[in-house]
Formats: sequence, structure tokens, C-alpha cells
Amino acid sequence: MANGVQARTRLNPLRGLYAWVMRNAEGRYAWATMAAIAFAESSFFPMPPDIVMIPMALKDRRRAFVLAAWCTLFSVAGGMLGYLIGSWLYDSIGEWLIRMYGMGGDIDSFRAAYQKYGAFIVLQGITPIPYKIVTIASGFAGMNFGLFLVLSLITRSVRFMGVGALIYFFGEPVRLAIEKYLEWVMVGFLAVVIAGYVIARYVFH
Repeated sequence: MANGVQARTRLNPLRGLYAWVMRNAEGRYAWATMAAIAFAESSFFPMPPDIVMIPMALKDRRRAFVLAAWCTLFSVAGGMLGYLIGSWLYDSIGEWLIRMYGMGGDIDSFRAAYQKYGAFIVLQGITPIPYKIVTIASGFAGMNFGLFLVLSLITRSVRFMGVGALIYFFGEPVRLAIEKYLEWVMVGFLAVVIAGYVIARYVFH
């Protein structure tokens, strides 16, 4: 007879998905999947790589910092693509992506903000603000590519290493809390993602 946890997993699609992700955190394509999401998230994909990184790190917290470094590497590489889209392809792909994420004409205000705040804009890579908006706007505004790359490396490192440190030092309590309050954790996660887009619409307006 199935125990309560197994029954709850079968009856709750969200918990079933979580169980599936945890089972596949050691899969042969797990690292490649996380790299692809980290790369895409910095240039066009809406979801952050945490959705893969956190389960993988929880599976073996000793590798949390390696996973964070892996995420950082591909996130910065994706940021370079975002910069090139903004610099060379803004009138086609770049503008379409910005409009798809609801930014519309705000990109002109974002460009003007670079004149006032400079490199501080790129430091938003630490915040919930979608980094793809920052990378595309950086290319569109003509920010120095070398400075953009250095700041991207710093902000993305802080971003993912912070998550890695949380799991490395508090891995088991974090896992237990996620499993106990999974529904609320997912609501909170989605709220942060949505808040990032809301902030991006108004903070640079």
C-alpha cells in the first residue's frame, strides 16, 4: 500500500513534477539542460535556470558551487548573445523580444537611463529584473562590451553563488522546507519572476 507521501504525490501534479525533476537531477542530460536554460534565460527564455540548478544541488549539495559556476558561465555566454541582439539585431529580433515581454516602447527610456546611470544598470543582474532585458538594452545603448562582460560576470556570479551557498550550508533544511511547502514555494517563485518584469517596466521608465 502506498504511504501518504506517495499518495499525495500522485494526487498533486505539482508534487509529481517535483518528484520527476528530483529523479532526473542525476540524468545524463541534466547538466546540458541547465546550461541551455542558463544561456537562453540571458537572451530570450522567460524562466531562470534555478528550476534545474536547485534540484540538482539538493541532490548532492557538495557540488552546489560547481553547479553555480556552470550556471554563471553559460548565463554570461547567453548575455553576450543578448548584447549582440541589442547591438546588431534590435530592429528585428531585439525589438520583438522586448515587446513579447511587455516592455514595448520602454526600451528608449531604458537607453536614456544608461546615459544617467551607466554601468549601474548591468548590476541589476543580481536582482529579479529579467537579465535578458538588461543584456539586450546594453547592446542597444552601445555600452562598452568589455565593461559589460566584466559586470555580467560579477553579477551573475553573485546571483548563482548566493543560491549555491544557501544550498551548500543549509541543503537539508532547504530541501525539507521545499518539500513541505512546495505549493507556497512555487507561488513565491512565480511571484518573484513576475515582480521582476513589473520592476523592469517601471524602474527604467
